[in-house]
Amino acid sequence: MVRGLTAAALTVPLLTAAAPAVAEPTSGRQAVDLPVAQAIDALPVGKENRAGYKRSKFKHWIDADKDGCNTRLEVLIEEAVEEPKVGPGCSLTDGEWRSYYDGKRTDNPRGLDIDHMVPLAEAWDSGASAWDAKKRERYANDLGSPRSLVAVTARENRQKADKDPAGWWVPAKDASCTYLVDWVATKTRWKLAVDQTEKKALEARAAECPLTARVSTVIAS
Repeated sequence: MVRGLTAAALTVPLLTAAAPAVAEPTSGRQAVDLPVAQAIDALPVGKENRAGYKRSKFKHWIDADKDGCNTRLEVLIEEAVEEPKVGPGCSLTDGEWRSYYDGKRTDNPRGLDIDHMVPLAEAWDSGASAWDAKKRERYANDLGSPRSLVAVTARENRQKADKDPAGWWVPAKDASCTYLVDWVATKTRWKLAVDQTEKKALEARAAECPLTARVSTVIAS
């Protein structure tokens, strides 16, 4: 699955952009399909509060389906532009990946980080502090949506760190609308809030995207 979509490709509903590595039931779940500007407007607005945050409160890189590949490796397998060979211990060889944040390609999966589209600290600030440990674990390992976790170059992931769109934006110009939709889809999926500065930054980016850009996702439980 290639994440580096052009703006025009955003006309394709995001739920069909890729099959998740672990299937997630959607029966009875609320689906959202809105133009990105409307999706931004629908996000709850609130003040951020990082009090009590610890990264360890989000258990991540678990092996949910017990197939020997943890969440990080599942994402790498899913997002490879050249399918890797999967060896013992879920070792990956002979694959190739493209980091859509900067457009760089690599055949070395160790040079990639798996980025939480909305960083764990930002999720905590935006509502996850009220969740129980199991919901935070589901968030940190969300393979049910191809928007939540992305394989990107380690440098860009660390530049982004825990910043929201008011503090960091994807450097590849042709990835701007994809990043906007991915961010808004993740906040929508998990019913996370935005602060006023973040919302203004999202609205400014949305104004640069085609009217066909949409947010399509299913609300997580």
